[in-house]
Amino acid sequence: MDKPLTTNVLSGFALYLSENNLIDNQTALHGLEEAKLSNNSYIEYLVKQKILDEVAVARAAAEYFGLPLCDITAFNVDQVPSEYLNNQLVRKQQGLPLFKKNNLLYIAITDPTLENLSEIRFISGLDIRLLVVESSKLTQVINDLLNTLILSEMSGLGGERIDNITVDAYKDEDTTDLASYDIESAPVVNYVNKILLDAIDKGASDVHFEAYENTYRIRFRQHGILYPAATPPAKLANYLLARIKVISNMDITEHRIPQDGRFKLTLSKKRSVDFRVSVCPTVYGEKIVLRILDPANIAQGIDSLGMNEKQREDLLESLSRSQGLILVTGPTGSGKTVTLYSALSFLNSTEKNISTVEDPVEIPLQGINQVHVNAKFGLTFAVALRAFLRQDPDIIMVGEIRDIETAEIAVKAAQTGHLVLSTLHTNSAPETLTRLMNMGIPSYNLASSLSIVIAQRLVRKLCEICKQKEEVPQDVFIKEGFSKEEYGTFQIYAPGTCDHCMRGYKGRMGIFEVMPISMEMSQLIMGGGNALDIMALAKKEGVINLRESGLQKVREGTLGFVELNRVFK
Repeated sequence: MDKPLTTNVLSGFALYLSENNLIDNQTALHGLEEAKLSNNSYIEYLVKQKILDEVAVARAAAEYFGLPLCDITAFNVDQVPSEYLNNQLVRKQQGLPLFKKNNLLYIAITDPTLENLSEIRFISGLDIRLLVVESSKLTQVINDLLNTLILSEMSGLGGERIDNITVDAYKDEDTTDLASYDIESAPVVNYVNKILLDAIDKGASDVHFEAYENTYRIRFRQHGILYPAATPPAKLANYLLARIKVISNMDITEHRIPQDGRFKLTLSKKRSVDFRVSVCPTVYGEKIVLRILDPANIAQGIDSLGMNEKQREDLLESLSRSQGLILVTGPTGSGKTVTLYSALSFLNSTEKNISTVEDPVEIPLQGINQVHVNAKFGLTFAVALRAFLRQDPDIIMVGEIRDIETAEIAVKAAQTGHLVLSTLHTNSAPETLTRLMNMGIPSYNLASSLSIVIAQRLVRKLCEICKQKEEVPQDVFIKEGFSKEEYGTFQIYAPGTCDHCMRGYKGRMGIFEVMPISMEMSQLIMGGGNALDIMALAKKEGVINLRESGLQKVREGTLGFVELNRVFK
């Protein structure tokens, strides 16, 4: 009964296997049907489902198709003609060109029925000869080859070796050591190190690693704007991701949820740079953002912040007090941290006990007790603040007021003989007061504790070498905020271009709204005054708002209308 079924139904390689008793008729028939349903070739199905030993499959295929059976591990993959690599075949681990001889291209395959073989013949213009090999050995050789090619590309992208720096992952005490990964090879390490060094050299504040469907790009944020930095091949994405995860002490096997980490890049005995790392899953892979925390970018003093004389005097007067709450406000990336650290550096002395609670500690400061928030273990801003108050502090810095509990403790500390510095996310100084009252802080507590509120933004400075004179019509001049009487009394400049700057800009500076809390302002706050009332009184007391501060920089010739309007759109 079996013989007629085999003759009438089975054919080709399936019939050959059955006739040679390598598999029975029913298995051969079932394999044909399943291979068709799964859109696989018959040989591919046999190997994947392990219906027949791969050595037996390779030997049978060589005999049936009349092809040589070879041991691919005996070939030197360094001699593989890469110009004839077929991406689809190699990616699916189905075929690999081994060598070229006398206008013949010899290709190692596991399945001689592959349709893509004719494509190789067409693209290469060569006749091809097939060599049958075992599936697992072909897979191993292809993986080794791809790793070699990728590392070679990495080495070319990364340039020379970078051996004079070290990267250290921060580790919590209960964190076990990560396993060793082959991603630690020198080309990968060197390329990542080179990107980090380039970012530091160019004064970047952030580095973005972004994966898309068929491309990959790396961008630096310089002077608040993102600029392309590199476009490595998309296939290197996982290598870059793995390396950064390893040094940031993240879970290298987790790709479904966001992760945060940090590491330190040691450049020399006297200089190191900290990086905060955020990884977030996207449609085509995980995006990586590195925040660079370089002590060299922190202002050396209050004089270098960019405040005008009155603003600087108001700030210094508040810092000279023994108690009170000093708030610095603005959106993310507006330079609040620089202002706070500059103030702390000014206050730092052996006579004072200064403690900070931050998330994270961005720049280590000698002589100041800095605490890193760790919500995982219950160390929040509020918990750290309570601990500070039991340790005889003179000055307290809170990285950010995020909730009512932290706000209440900060206000109470400012009322009980401590100088407290903190930040808040608001758009202007008057809005800060209403924001705190909306959070639940009573107006009478604000009036008695608040010393000064500083709102700020960062703007790009015009390059002094290439900035160009700009003629502005009178109606535009007035529309920007200047008076009619000022027209023609000073020169307005626009960005130029030269080799010494970034598209006409070099460096950044702050523009500020500095609002001291006067006695009259305190009375207005206690009376429930809103932001508009506070703004009107501040203007009456000589406080210039952010836009007016920017216009002053335009008068000085360090800021142009394009940048001013970019910041205040």
